[in-house]
Amino acid sequence: MNNKFQSSQKMLEIKSGEAVQPEENQLNHSCSEPLSQVMFNKKKWNIWTFIKKNAFVILTMTAMAVGIGLGFALRQVNMSPREIMYVTFPGELLMRILKMMVLPLVISSLITGGFFSLAKTYGRIGLRAFSYYMVTTVIATFTGIALAVSIKPGKSSRQTSEPSGGKSQTVQSVDSFLDLIRNMLPSNLVEACFKKVRSMMFLLQFLHLYHHNYLTFVSVVVYIYYYQYFTSNGINILGLLIFSAAFGLVLSSMESKGKPLRDFFTCLNEAIMQLVNIVIWYSPVGFLFLLAGQIVKMADTTNVAHAVTMYTVTVITGLIIHSFITLPLIYFIVTQKNPLRFFAGILQALTTAFGTSSSSATLPVTLHCMEQNHNMDKIVTRFMLPMGATVNMDGSSLYEAVAALFIAQIHDIPFNFGQMIVLSLIVTAASTGAAGIPQAGMVTMVIVLSSAGLPTENIPLLLMVDWILDRLRTATNVLGDCVGVGVVQHLSKHELQGSSSARNNLEGKEMCSL
Repeated sequence: MNNKFQSSQKMLEIKSGEAVQPEENQLNHSCSEPLSQVMFNKKKWNIWTFIKKNAFVILTMTAMAVGIGLGFALRQVNMSPREIMYVTFPGELLMRILKMMVLPLVISSLITGGFFSLAKTYGRIGLRAFSYYMVTTVIATFTGIALAVSIKPGKSSRQTSEPSGGKSQTVQSVDSFLDLIRNMLPSNLVEACFKKVRSMMFLLQFLHLYHHNYLTFVSVVVYIYYYQYFTSNGINILGLLIFSAAFGLVLSSMESKGKPLRDFFTCLNEAIMQLVNIVIWYSPVGFLFLLAGQIVKMADTTNVAHAVTMYTVTVITGLIIHSFITLPLIYFIVTQKNPLRFFAGILQALTTAFGTSSSSATLPVTLHCMEQNHNMDKIVTRFMLPMGATVNMDGSSLYEAVAALFIAQIHDIPFNFGQMIVLSLIVTAASTGAAGIPQAGMVTMVIVLSSAGLPTENIPLLLMVDWILDRLRTATNVLGDCVGVGVVQHLSKHELQGSSSARNNLEGKEMCSL
């Protein structure tokens, strides 16, 4: 019976195996048929995901191409100034909306900025990080200013118009510096929202006649110079920045008492960010018509194209100097280590930054490179890298400085030394105070140009090449973040050793209790 039962069981296993095996073959055969269809659907999904992820970039590039084509087409028509104004009207609306966002955005972002509270929480590590961010941003800004002054991309392809001569006098550098201090301490905060102080030298010319003798007259020309202080239209961004930073410092020191007001400004900042996110999708339409209008207004498109090319070369040269000379030199001087080995360990983060054009999107890769490849302490990386992704904007500050002077050179607006100091402070404050804005380069450029008293209608000329410059300056920003982690960790070895020993003791106690 047992043998019969075993033989029957084997027969059942064989039959079941025979029954199952064809089903598996049939299943495999059925799955092999739509494999190409599955791969096609996967590729289709990847393309659709790429389009959704880069929709704004694609729309902006398309708008630029259409705007250039429309501008050259309209150049064939003899358009009146009124008709050109009609063409640029949608772009004018965009500029007005962006300028409207400047005031609440800068104030709320600076008051809610975590610099002072984080420096207080992390002690000396936070103070060193803050100092590093400020030093590198200022160096990058002055690098951009020096290159723009020496190369002169806005004047490289045309004859510069001679300034109106005569006896007129310009404001000296000392006077511009005094105007800077006056604007940093406004007498009226409400007036600072739409007015700023300027000093101007005026010339009075008198012709004095007197008798030399009974037959001849002698004429003497008398010149009298005098200064007058007056207000000009435009946001006094420096005064508002100083007040907002001081106000944020006081709020952070009030702890629980200042929490309701901090929550208010945090909510205001988030609401403005959401509003900017909505408005930003209108920008391709505005850029299309602004660019078309600019091309129609151009007297010689070849000269403008050459000037934009020189501007691009100037920005790229500045980014190369900051990335391959300034930052490695800072790293070597502080740590006495080979910066090339350090750069080799963060190459993946730099390529990701170039590909994504976003410091925040690169943050996970940056954390992996710094913690796994360079064995950086997590206390430093988890504090500095997220903060640096939104605050440390070396590449952006260099780009904004070059762009501001480029537009000034196009319009033959002179900049003396004092005005360049003012520009450097504006660029530094704008790049650090409003760096969390989506498409921050465009919005902060409006802030910088408006604060420096420069025209904003030439921004579409800059955006023609912004797709490549944005990626390069993002890689520079990420490189600055990584170098900052290495520098601060080297300077904070004693604090980190104490914190690591405390952590080990705490972990030992927890293991013993378990």
